[in-house]
Amino acid sequence: MDEQRLLALVDRMTPEEKIAQLQQLIGAFYEGFHDVELLTGPMEELGISQEVVRASGSALNLSGAETITRVQQAYLENNRLGIPLLFMADVVHGFKTIFPIPLAMGCSWNLELAEESARVAARESAVSGLHVTFAPMVDLVRDPRWGRVMESTGEDPYLNALFARAMVRGYQGSDLKGDTERLAACVKHFAAYGAPEGGREYNTVDMSERNLREYYLPAYRAAVDEGAALVMASFNTVDGIPASGNEKLMRGLLRGEWGFDGVLISDWASVRELVAHGAAEDDREAALRAIRAGLDIEMMTPCYVHHLPELIEQGAVDPKWIDEAVLRILKLKDKLGLFEKPLRGADPAREKELLLSPEHRRAAYELAVESCVLLKNEGGVLPLAPEAKVALIGPYAESDDILGWWSCNGERKDAQPLGAALAERLGAGRLTAVPCGLDRVTAAELDAALAAARSADTVVLALGEASEMSGEGAARTDIRLPAAQLELVRRVKELGKPMAAVLFNGRPLDLSGLYEEADAVLEAWFPGTEGGAAVADLLVGRRNPSGRLTMSFPRAVGQIPVHYNQFSTGRPFQPGREGDRYVSKYLDCPNDPLLPFGFGLSYTDFRYGEPVLGSDRISRDEPLRVSVEVANTGRRAGVETVQLYIRDVAGEVVRPLRELKAYVRLALEPGETGKAEFLLTEEQLRYHHSDLSFASDPGAFRLYVGGNSRDTREAAFTLVGQASAF
Repeated sequence: MDEQRLLALVDRMTPEEKIAQLQQLIGAFYEGFHDVELLTGPMEELGISQEVVRASGSALNLSGAETITRVQQAYLENNRLGIPLLFMADVVHGFKTIFPIPLAMGCSWNLELAEESARVAARESAVSGLHVTFAPMVDLVRDPRWGRVMESTGEDPYLNALFARAMVRGYQGSDLKGDTERLAACVKHFAAYGAPEGGREYNTVDMSERNLREYYLPAYRAAVDEGAALVMASFNTVDGIPASGNEKLMRGLLRGEWGFDGVLISDWASVRELVAHGAAEDDREAALRAIRAGLDIEMMTPCYVHHLPELIEQGAVDPKWIDEAVLRILKLKDKLGLFEKPLRGADPAREKELLLSPEHRRAAYELAVESCVLLKNEGGVLPLAPEAKVALIGPYAESDDILGWWSCNGERKDAQPLGAALAERLGAGRLTAVPCGLDRVTAAELDAALAAARSADTVVLALGEASEMSGEGAARTDIRLPAAQLELVRRVKELGKPMAAVLFNGRPLDLSGLYEEADAVLEAWFPGTEGGAAVADLLVGRRNPSGRLTMSFPRAVGQIPVHYNQFSTGRPFQPGREGDRYVSKYLDCPNDPLLPFGFGLSYTDFRYGEPVLGSDRISRDEPLRVSVEVANTGRRAGVETVQLYIRDVAGEVVRPLRELKAYVRLALEPGETGKAEFLLTEEQLRYHHSDLSFASDPGAFRLYVGGNSRDTREAAFTLVGQASAF
C-alpha cells in the first residue's frame, strides 16, 4: 500500500479511532484470548471502554499461532476500517529455543552467530504469530549491580554497535513484507538506560551530553542506521527529563538529527510515570508531554485515550501530531504486509515443526559454546583428564535453571542440566553429582558433597545465581556468590583436590572467596536451552573455550563503575609505587579490575609478535595498515580474538587510556602462525569535542594489540594534517 493510500486511510479515521491506534494493551483485553470474562477487570482497572480496545493499534505478550489467529480475526470483525492489530513481545534471546543471554552473546565476539540467533528467534516468533520484538537492548553498561546488564552486550560502544547492527539484521532481514519469518526490531532503551545511579533499577541517569554522545548513543545510532523499525523510550531521565516526554531527545535528536521515521513506543506505563518522576502534574500533562515529544504508542496506561481529545480541542495539541503518529503505525503494519495478510506468518502446523527444531538447537549450542569464558586454569585442571572420576557439586549440579531472565516462551524442561550432560560424556561410573541449595546448604548436603569430593580425582563446583537474581528489577548491592556457596567452596578446598568451578549467572560477579580458591573457573552465564551440553563439552575438552569478556569483573563492589576505557587523572597511580599516597588509588584495593574487558583463556596458548605498522603516520587520505603475527604454541586448535586499541595521547578533551577500534578472530591449529591485519582510518580517531563537534586531533597516538585490553604489545603513530570534523 503506497503512502497516499495510507494517508487516505488516516483521513477516513475518526479522532477516537486515531487515538486508539496509539494505545497498546496486553492480550487479556482482547476477544479471542481464552476467556472473554477476563476482559472486564483489566478494562475497569485502566478505565477504558470496549470500543477503545476494538480500535487499539497493538497488543503485547500474546503468542501462539492459534491464539493470535483467534484474536486477530475477532479484532478485524469489529474494526470498522479493517486495520489489523500488531502483536509485540520481548523476544530478547530466543523465543522457544533459548540462546545465551545477550551479555554472554557479546562474549562470543561472533557477529555471525549473534545474527543467526536473532534469525532463529524471529523465525519461531513469526510462525507463532508475532510481528515485533522488543529487542535488541543496546544500552551500554558499566555497573554490574544493575540487574539488566544481562540484556546488554557490554561496556564498549564500538562492540555494542556491531552487535546492535547484527541483531537488527537477524530479526528483520531485508524484506519484512516478503519474508514472513522475520520480525520488526525495536531497539531499546533510548537513551542511557544502562547508567542508573547506584545501579538501582529505574533510577536517575545524569551525565553530560558529550558523555552521552561519546559512549551511550553509538549503539542506538547503529541500530537505527541498520533500519530498526521501532525505538523504545527508556524509563529514566535524560538531562533531567524522563525519556518518554523528552522533546529534545526524541523530536530533536532521534527524529531530527538522526532522521528516524519509524515508530517510537513507550516502555511499560512510562507515560504515566512522568507524574511519579515529577515531570507532569497529572495524566493530562503526561499525555501532552509525551505526544509533544513524538511518542507514537503508549504502552499499558490510558493517558492518550483519556486526554488527547480534550488537549486537541483546547488547542494544546496539534492534530497533525496525532496524524503523524498514526501514519507511522500504519506504515509499520504495511511494511509487515498485514493489510494483505493480517495473520502474516502465523501457522499452527509450521509452528510445531519449527519450535525447538534440531537446526535451531544446533544454533543455540554453537553460540552457547562460544559465549563461555575461561577465567582461570591453573595446573591445566581443565579439560577434565580422561578416565578421571569427577564429583559435580553445587546448586547447578542438576538444575535446569539455565535459561536466564527474559527467556520468553522457553521452558526449563527443554534444557538439559549440566549433570545429565556431563554424565553422558564421562560414561558410566565416572560422575557423582551432589546438588544443594543456592542460599543454604544443609548438613546432609554438605556431608554428601564432601564424601563425593574425597572419592573423586577432580571436583567441579557448579555455582551461581538463580535466574531471578538478575534481569529487570534485580539490582543488588552485594554481587558476591551467596555465603552458603562460598562456605561450600572453602570446605571442599580443604580436601586438597583439583577443583574447577562453573558459574551460571547474569552479571559480572565479585568473585572473592572463589577465584583465589579454585584452580579453574569457567564463566557459563545463563547459556540457554543447549547450555548443559555446551558446558559439558567444554569441560571434557570436546570444544575449546574462546569467549572473551565484554564487561570487566571488579575486585570489589567499591570499585564500581570499573571499565577498561577510563581516563587518566592529573595524579595517576604508577605500578610499583604503592607507597605514594597522594595519587588516584584506593588504600585497600588495586585500581584495575580483577578481570579486564577482552579477557579470556583457552586450552591452548598464543604468542604475539610485535605489531607491524605500514607507516608511522596516518592522515585523512592515508589510512594506517597494522598487522601482527599470532602463533598457536599449544597442543590444541583454538580461536584467538586479536584486539586493536588506540590512545589519543593529548586531545582537546581528555581521551580514554584505551579504546577498542577493531578485532579479528583467528582460528589456528597447533603450531600454526596466523596474521591479524587491520586498516585504521582517520575517521576512527574522531571523538566528540567540548563543543560536541565530532573531530580528530592531529598529534601522537599509541596503538595496542593483544588478547585483551590489558595484556598488549605497543606501537606509536602520528596523525598529520588539519583536524577533520563534521
